[in-house]
Amino acid sequence: EAGVEGPGVPEDRTPDGRPGVHAQFWHLTRLGIKAQLMPRIGQCILTCPTTRLFDGLPGAKRRLRIGPAIRLFGDGFEEKAEIGGRKGWRIPVMEGEFFIENYFGAKLGVANGNFVIMGRTGDAALRAALKAVEAVGKVEGVILPFPSGICRLGLKARSRRYKLPASINHPLYPTLREAIPDETRVPEGVGGAYQIVVNGLSLDAVNRAIAQGIKAAARVSGVVRITASNFGGRLGRHRVYLSDVLP
Repeated sequence: EAGVEGPGVPEDRTPDGRPGVHAQFWHLTRLGIKAQLMPRIGQCILTCPTTRLFDGLPGAKRRLRIGPAIRLFGDGFEEKAEIGGRKGWRIPVMEGEFFIENYFGAKLGVANGNFVIMGRTGDAALRAALKAVEAVGKVEGVILPFPSGICRLGLKARSRRYKLPASINHPLYPTLREAIPDETRVPEGVGGAYQIVVNGLSLDAVNRAIAQGIKAAARVSGVVRITASNFGGRLGRHRVYLSDVLP
């Protein structure tokens, strides 16, 4: 999973004195995240006009050696460089040069914090979800890893029929309410639902983001219920109870 934090990084907080953003990349293992970073940087950041790439976690103990591998794109024309005290490589591009730092920090975070917005109609649920995304986007240290920040495929851990690590969280699906009367968690009058998933650098950041998102969604006309997926502790040691995150 990956995403860009909502709040931008002002010029006085970047190594090169230009406006920037914080991007987060997620994986279950350190080796896995390095394997993900290489193609994502090569295809999405190196190729993007005017970009430079600096380590956003310089204080992290875990370090990933990324720059020396990406610099091979320079095909011998790359050069060692330093910007704002950050050591790395300059790689020629068609409009100038791309800079990438040598090492990037990695740390444990909190993934898959979530809440589910149920509306009288699908449109009402979507309007509320968009307001929630807007509110969460103002919180530092978190990302929304799904397209536009909204997920329509609510998942549960494992599967009841197949050997899969995840499958649809059927009790929260309005479209299945009549088919599973003994299992459904969808109240009458709900015509659509969306899930907001939050990943963050800390549990506190995830809690603050969820709280802001719920408050924004609850103000939208047509919202019937706001709840959350419960994975029963199968996805990690952290649990976020919605009643606890709201002041």
